[in-house]
Amino acid sequence: MAVDEILMDSEERMDKAIEILKKNLSGIRTGRANPGLVDSLRVEVYGSPTPIKQIASVGAPEPQQIVIRPYDPSVIKDIEKAIIASDLGFNPQSDGRVVRINVPPLSTDVRKKMVARIKELAEEARVSIRNIRRDGNKAIEQAEKDKVIGEDERDSAKEEVQELTKKYEDQVNDLAKNREAEVMDG
Repeated sequence: MAVDEILMDSEERMDKAIEILKKNLSGIRTGRANPGLVDSLRVEVYGSPTPIKQIASVGAPEPQQIVIRPYDPSVIKDIEKAIIASDLGFNPQSDGRVVRINVPPLSTDVRKKMVARIKELAEEARVSIRNIRRDGNKAIEQAEKDKVIGEDERDSAKEEVQELTKKYEDQVNDLAKNREAEVMDG
């Protein structure tokens, strides 16, 4: 495998690790209402668990409230059931057309738990990025063994993989730090 391919593959995989982290972080509560809090919710409708975004529009018109407006009002009870059954700890209220969720402010203990979870998610992302670095370095060493590249190319390619690793680890740290600040300030 050519060095360019190895680097491109590593970068794509690191991008995916960042996307997964962003998705996971969006599900973590801050003190503010955020439509991302219910994104992972699946609602049992028409015989199968369906992502909430496919059956309703979700918004946060106020800092402490999420509003879910189903495209088909007949599924409103199913949406309420899914929210109650989830581990989100929300108590939905419905007027027959929309479901409102009041997001209570977070206690200090809950905030600390959320920050701990953010740290866990960030560490998982860093480990993932380091594993990608290891795979990239192995591929580079294999390319040298296969006489595709020389020693100098190997060394500069490994440096590039390390630079990618540093760049993506910095992104992880920034994302985690920003989310922690949102949780503690929220």
